[in-house]
Amino acid sequence: MSTFPRMHVSLYVSDLTATVNFYTAFFGQPASKIKPGYAKYVLDAPALIISFVQNPERVHSNFGHLGFQVETLPQLEERLAAAKRAGLVQREEMGTSCCYAKQDKFWVNDPDGTEWEVYYFHEDAEFNDPRYQQEYDQATENSQCCIAPTAAPAAETVPAMAPMAFTLVDTGAACTPGGGCC
Repeated sequence: MSTFPRMHVSLYVSDLTATVNFYTAFFGQPASKIKPGYAKYVLDAPALIISFVQNPERVHSNFGHLGFQVETLPQLEERLAAAKRAGLVQREEMGTSCCYAKQDKFWVNDPDGTEWEVYYFHEDAEFNDPRYQQEYDQATENSQCCIAPTAAPAAETVPAMAPMAFTLVDTGAACTPGGGCC
């Protein structure tokens, strides 16, 4: 049996307009579908369908994080430069050992606080960066892997991105679970 050909993720959001503006800048492409209370992006690499359903009461931003691994350092540098130009970068971690791997990475947060990690994997590591170990909760044995210590903002400050205009077309009811819209 082969792997699944494409992954689908659906996230609840509190403000669809802010979400579309953020993800259009982050993904570098417009949404493939926008309807009242719903937006969808179809990415080819990686093979991902990600949809956003406006439902503020169901937004939970503390589930962990999402991320993309790039194949080369130049790809990471290109993605980092684009994210900086759009004013998205929250922090950079170059040469860190996190999740038992040496990595270069940067982080962005969407309007609801969902964290995205974009990273280049160098090699496996025997230990995590001491900054992560210092925040390891010995009493409960909760790992702080991929939860960065409190850090200064990214070195370069970029003006906030300008809002993007788009038109919603009312085609009836918004996306509902089991409705086949995703």
